Amino acid sequence: MSGIRNSRPILGAAVMLDDLDRVPGLREFLFERDRDVEIQDLIPVEAARGDGWREFSSRARAAFDGHRGRIGIHGPFWGFAIDTPDPDVRAIAQARLDVGLEALIAATRGRGGAHMVLHSPFTTWGWYNRGTKRQTRDETAECVHLCLAPAVRKAEDHGIVLVIENVEDKDPAERVALAASFASPAVKVSLDTGHAHYAHGATGAPPVDVFVRAAGDALAHVHLQDADGFADRHWAIGRGTILWPCVFAALGELAELPRLIVEMNDAADILPSARHLHEAGLAE
Repeated sequence: MSGIRNSRPILGAAVMLDDLDRVPGLREFLFERDRDVEIQDLIPVEAARGDGWREFSSRARAAFDGHRGRIGIHGPFWGFAIDTPDPDVRAIAQARLDVGLEALIAATRGRGGAHMVLHSPFTTWGWYNRGTKRQTRDETAECVHLCLAPAVRKAEDHGIVLVIENVEDKDPAERVALAASFASPAVKVSLDTGHAHYAHGATGAPPVDVFVRAAGDALAHVHLQDADGFADRHWAIGRGTILWPCVFAALGELAELPRLIVEMNDAADILPSARHLHEAGLAE
């Protein structure tokens, strides 16, 4: 979804392909306004190995035939970090990411506006060890550039945006600077509201709205989920303790709204979450 400053945003959603038939009303919700979609079938380790991605791409094309909104995926992430200093592990990470990109290219067939979510390399442990003899921000960035170079080139060639999502991040500026260091339109920032709220409550990170403002116009993608500030809950919006009016006020300050993806543990919570935000006057 492309937004305009201070407009009420149109929500998208993260789904597994089977959710479209499993959850009543979900397909209609996504198609009625050509909402942004993020398909998450490639997250499991086995899904990013071998040629299974070809079947995924075929299923995705069929499932979203007639849908004219933007479609992206959550890229693989289990078992590796994008700042690995080990060249052998890096080769595995690059292969996994390439599978994600090939699957996305085949699934969308050049329709434009595609995205792939990557996980941030920054950890709580890393933050507390800044300034020691441990890995510096510059060393982290160098390893990330080595790992992502092929993916960034392919993303640039195909009009895909790689969005780096906070996971443990305590300092939101680190991830923003990392994305900017690529100086590429193919690398932007993602925000997961529940991850940020966990980091705020458990590790002393800033609140969610500060994460939004730290990213500013580099923020291209948001995972909307509720949480309690203790763990990564992916609860229905309204069940946790995130201050949603503050979050949407910060989003409203941006020159262009990022795509807003409701991401639940249970896809049955997508429609109630969207309804909660609609009734609060925050989103459609």
